[in-house]
Amino acid sequence: MTVRQLHQEFDTTQLKDATLLHFEGVDGYDVYNTTPPFQWQEKTWIFGRVEKRDEWAASTTQLFEEVSPHHFRKVSNAMIYPLEDPFVAFIQDEIVLGGTMVYKVCGKVTEYHVNFYRGHDLLSLTYFTSGPRKMKDIRLIELANGKIGVFSRHRGTHINQQHQTLAVIGYGEIDSLDQLNPDFIEQARLLPNLFGEGEWGGCNQLHLLDDGRIGVIGHHSWLEDQPLPRSLSVYVAISFIFDPQRWTVDDVRLIAQRNAYPDAPFKKPHVADCVFPSGFVVDPRTGTTLLYSGLGDCYEGVAIISNPFEPRDE
Repeated sequence: MTVRQLHQEFDTTQLKDATLLHFEGVDGYDVYNTTPPFQWQEKTWIFGRVEKRDEWAASTTQLFEEVSPHHFRKVSNAMIYPLEDPFVAFIQDEIVLGGTMVYKVCGKVTEYHVNFYRGHDLLSLTYFTSGPRKMKDIRLIELANGKIGVFSRHRGTHINQQHQTLAVIGYGEIDSLDQLNPDFIEQARLLPNLFGEGEWGGCNQLHLLDDGRIGVIGHHSWLEDQPLPRSLSVYVAISFIFDPQRWTVDDVRLIAQRNAYPDAPFKKPHVADCVFPSGFVVDPRTGTTLLYSGLGDCYEGVAIISNPFEPRDE
């Protein structure tokens, strides 16, 4: 069964205790498409995309500290980054922050790419490299042998012509962050195709599994025809397991979609059915698996799920 078919039959009760996150210190702005919460110096933090409701591609990425469960406060003395859709990885004893840098001329997007920052001080990281032009959804993970796995996401007319799909995911490995550059990312070897005709997607979060395979939380997207002015963009959260030794993709699952989270406003009607997964963490207080997701380009939600990288119940 395809992901689009699973979308029609998804059991929303698979997600439990779904709620919206609360952010203070950014009155008049939405916070969404965040990182999952992470630990640093015995505190819990989150980076979020901060943007006014009536603006688009005018985001910053800002740091928030947890003050109570699902409640975060802006860190006033932290650096602000001109990025969308942030992600964080801990690589070779450094913090790495990435996100999409967007350039606009006369209100229209003319260019975008991923920028990467690194360092040891969460409050002030340093830019060190960028991804290829017009490529989003690059993700990094430190492997058991000390190398760095790099996932890419390729789109464009040539991809559509060659693969009959709007996007493909690639993978490669480097020895250090100093080797991360646009040419390497662009030349990544492609994974077996995950998306069908007219579909696209990418990686959002990576987990190194005990057997050396990589668990991926990603998004899977397509357009649904609807009355003008614009077709509905459907985004759902998926998981799959990638084996870099056998070069296989296994156990693709649909793990969340918009109607499993609480109702909330959306930025535009065409993103009303949009879940952009941030990723999951295991809550140390309860042992539950918490999936965080951006919702409708306005809010960030969280819900309890079953760990998608554990065997399915028979």
